[in-house]
Amino acid sequence: MTDVIRTHGLTKYYGAKRVVDSLNLRVERGQVYGFLGRNGAGKSTTIKMLMGMVQPDCGSIELLGEDVATMNPATRARIAYIAEGHPLYNWMTIDEAVRFTRAFYPLWNGTLVEQILDHFELSRKQKLRRLSNGQRAQVSLALAVAPEPELLVLDDPTLGLDTVVRRDFLESLIQIIHREGRTIFFSSHMLGDVERVADRIGIMVDGVLRVDCPTDHFRESVKKLVLEFTGPVPEGFSCQGLVNCWTVGSRLELVLVGYDDQQRAAVEALEPRNIEVVDLNLEEAFIEYTRGRRRSLPLFAEEPRDDQSASDQGAA
Repeated sequence: MTDVIRTHGLTKYYGAKRVVDSLNLRVERGQVYGFLGRNGAGKSTTIKMLMGMVQPDCGSIELLGEDVATMNPATRARIAYIAEGHPLYNWMTIDEAVRFTRAFYPLWNGTLVEQILDHFELSRKQKLRRLSNGQRAQVSLALAVAPEPELLVLDDPTLGLDTVVRRDFLESLIQIIHREGRTIFFSSHMLGDVERVADRIGIMVDGVLRVDCPTDHFRESVKKLVLEFTGPVPEGFSCQGLVNCWTVGSRLELVLVGYDDQQRAAVEALEPRNIEVVDLNLEEAFIEYTRGRRRSLPLFAEEPRDDQSASDQGAA
């Protein structure tokens, strides 16, 4: 498949702090890619660099096969961006916003705009300043997809929306964009939404891309083990793939990546009275993984894709 997004060694400092650290990222055509991380992990800075709004200190970015630094307007018109908070000119009506945005694009699907506004029951006469957060998101979606973009980049587009509006927004987004080889790259704090729609996820931890794999692969690989003991709980347990461990009364709770026979043998050597293996959903797996001990995080990667090494996938 063709890479729609590719970065190599992408790095950004704010003062002495390295907020994005040697990011090697690939997003293939037709993917819905969920870009995750806790606050301050480097997600928004990465997205702003992708959009050319922030200049990297080193590294390169290619979107649709072109370097972002020298991208021509025709290629840029094939990319749409929905910013966090859905900033719009509040003094405009929806109709004025549509006509204003249309002037920047040679290709514009007016019928699609009408369909989206009608679907969300939005009148062109409404003032943007009087819209709810959900309605602003809906208008932003209509404006973003009208130029028929090949790549849609979204920075936490459902933040602040209620459950029903958020679900409707995402379903509409996928229905409209995810066809004909189009690609969606989005960050979100709503892990349930990501689990529903993303083919693949990346997880940033302290500016480093620690995870880059299919969504199911990550969810199924992170396990929580609860060990019960009749006597004192052993201290200082360690094994390959250990993310975290803590003691709760007579129990030792572990979070492991890639639970296998070697890890199982290490756990059984502690001679617990009982071992419970707990399956996690994506949100639970994300929480357990990203709040792990900061000294290190275990390697987390699938088999390299094509000519890319495991280190190029960003797992470390």
